[in-house]
Amino acid sequence: MFANYAPLIVDGLADAALIFFVAVGLTLVFSVLHILNVAHGSFYSLGAYLSVVIGTFVAGRGWPALSFLALLISPIIVTLALGPLIERTLLRWTYGRSEALQILVTFGLFLILEDAQKLIFGVQSYSQDAPMTLLGTTQIAGIVYLNYQLLLIALAVLVAIGLRLLLKHTGVGKLIIAVVADQEIARAVGIDASRVFMLAFSLGVFLAALGGALASPTVGVSPGLGAETIVLAFAVAAIGGLGQIEGAALAAILVGLTRSAAIYFFPEFQPVVPYIVMLAVLLVRPYGLFGSIGLRRI
Repeated sequence: MFANYAPLIVDGLADAALIFFVAVGLTLVFSVLHILNVAHGSFYSLGAYLSVVIGTFVAGRGWPALSFLALLISPIIVTLALGPLIERTLLRWTYGRSEALQILVTFGLFLILEDAQKLIFGVQSYSQDAPMTLLGTTQIAGIVYLNYQLLLIALAVLVAIGLRLLLKHTGVGKLIIAVVADQEIARAVGIDASRVFMLAFSLGVFLAALGGALASPTVGVSPGLGAETIVLAFAVAAIGGLGQIEGAALAAILVGLTRSAAIYFFPEFQPVVPYIVMLAVLLVRPYGLFGSIGLRRI
């Protein structure tokens, strides 16, 4: 019985892994900076574009194994080029201002980045399959699985554990938690909150770009990828509770498995399934699965 649904579960968990990278970056930025970053999806698509371009280049030179390095190098490039720059020049002056202004600023940034991608990469679709081809497949109980899918699941688990260890057992993580708990007290005891903001935003950019890079061997990379991704990431973050890393992980699994089940049984409902799940959760818990009601200073 389990063997009949094992491919569905593996597909769902692999999909959940890619969703998790974007959603956890989005919720991390919100928990520290208190900004809903609409441009987050553009970092995902930039990571995907760069990964395909770099991976295709090295594969064309006869070094297909180096395409795996492209999956890591491309999000690092996106982070170093855009993370500190955007936080220091565009977002910093919006801190403490109205949510509407913050959303408008990040939405404007999203439009700029989307048009920049069209100017740089064109409007054609890009693809690469070297990483999936090199890893091959595994046959278990007569069912063939892509090893790349299993790698995605393992990487998502490692990232989730790594983030938890970072926040709980490192000096940087404790600084982030202190700023999240109370920014004014953190500043009063000498914590450089501005530096924490930059680090948190850059980490969020890296996670989004990493998700795009890892997704590039599985999808066609084309204009509109960022918009589609950010809508889905917002849904997952809302289901889990904004600012909750564990919530983002559980919500990603829930959405990934339901999307996979819809593809197997009701393909026509696949595009709307994540939002049906979001509606069902928010009707019961308006603040998400792991969210809670808190006081707000006005």
